Amino acid sequence: MPELTRQQTEFRAAMANLSAAVTVITTDGPRGRAGMTVSAACSVTDSPPTVLVCVNRTARSHDVLVGNGRLAVNVLGAGQEDLALHFAGATGVPTAERFTDGRWDLATHGVPVLTGACASVVGTIVAEQASGSHSVLFVEVDTVISGDDPAALVYFQRRFHSLGTTAA
Repeated sequence: MPELTRQQTEFRAAMANLSAAVTVITTDGPRGRAGMTVSAACSVTDSPPTVLVCVNRTARSHDVLVGNGRLAVNVLGAGQEDLALHFAGATGVPTAERFTDGRWDLATHGVPVLTGACASVVGTIVAEQASGSHSVLFVEVDTVISGDDPAALVYFQRRFHSLGTTAA
């Protein structure tokens, strides 16, 4: 990997201060089953319901996600840091084994959906835009599943944190 420029280093340091929801993006289909931890996912519009997901084009799951054309964005809750680490490749658990612990609905939506996620949205990739090292995938949502987890998992300062609600 080439050495980072000063601008890249400064940019990465600044972006570490941008809190982000932690999601596991999952897919299944002709290219196989895959999943990856992503903190660059957000809503675009509600008409039609659309989210975007940014994926490094060198990531092992990139071509599987794009090739299958359908995915789920599973928003992780405070108690699901282990899943974030598994799908980030930090635990050494092989991809095929990441879906075998009983927390996944593998049949209902055609893609793996995390049971007990804060929220999951399932949809079809309707556009892809290359930008630098990443693809921005625009996903038109056809299924929304809301969980009841009162606390979210966020990524801030290169670490996971729990973020819950407080009484007003």
